[in-house]
Amino acid sequence: MKKFYDFYPIPRSRIATFDVFSVGKQKHHVSALLELDVTEGRRKLKVLKQSGLSVSFNAWIIKVISNTIEQHPEAAAFVYNKKKLISFNDINISLLIEKEVEGKRIPLPLVLHKTNEKSIEEISLEIRTAKNQILHGDERLLKQKNNISESIYCHLPGFLRRLFWNFMLSHPRMAFKNMGNVAITSVGTLGNVQGWFIHASVHPLSLGLASVIKKPRVVNNAIEIRDILNITLLFDHDVLDGAPMARFVRDLNRDIEMGWGL
Repeated sequence: MKKFYDFYPIPRSRIATFDVFSVGKQKHHVSALLELDVTEGRRKLKVLKQSGLSVSFNAWIIKVISNTIEQHPEAAAFVYNKKKLISFNDINISLLIEKEVEGKRIPLPLVLHKTNEKSIEEISLEIRTAKNQILHGDERLLKQKNNISESIYCHLPGFLRRLFWNFMLSHPRMAFKNMGNVAITSVGTLGNVQGWFIHASVHPLSLGLASVIKKPRVVNNAIEIRDILNITLLFDHDVLDGAPMARFVRDLNRDIEMGWGL
């Protein structure tokens, strides 16, 4: 007899994703949809790779973002209380890495610490090492061993797990240590995504990277085919007002389009 349905197990890593979306929807995020010309950056990356340097596109983007945050530290600040914000001197970026665990590809978080102090090559190596790391089914976090508290978390009812996230976000030092102050999700490596995706996040600053696609653009009063990267930015409006957001976007746009750091 033909089966009418199938059951599929939900990876344990997805449990935290459910909670992040639930808590993230409570944040006062403002979305910005950008089209950035990365033609010059990709050209410079190609030259570097031909010279023998192993640098990735995402690592370069992470470095540019880190540099922009150093110029605008308030963009990645946390709400400390009703009267204060807290801005950390270091930049810790949470990056989702797709890994194969027990035959299935699932996204797992990798926290890159102090990206403002690392070179593009060092960031590239750290990402590459994490991608090559062999995981077992009971591991949810890259570069970290599973412990009793994580196992307990997965078995808690939803309202208690969300209570944990709210507690951590109300203690910025704990949040910064465990999840960083910036989140980046990249779906561009999974195929030609011609558009933007609006994600959810609990971070004060979050970026979603789509694909690099060929599009016509006016350059020096002439139409050229350029490499365009679609980016979604989420700003916490409780942290940042409109004018500082615009200045952050302006500087990020300028540095990416000029191929900063390469």
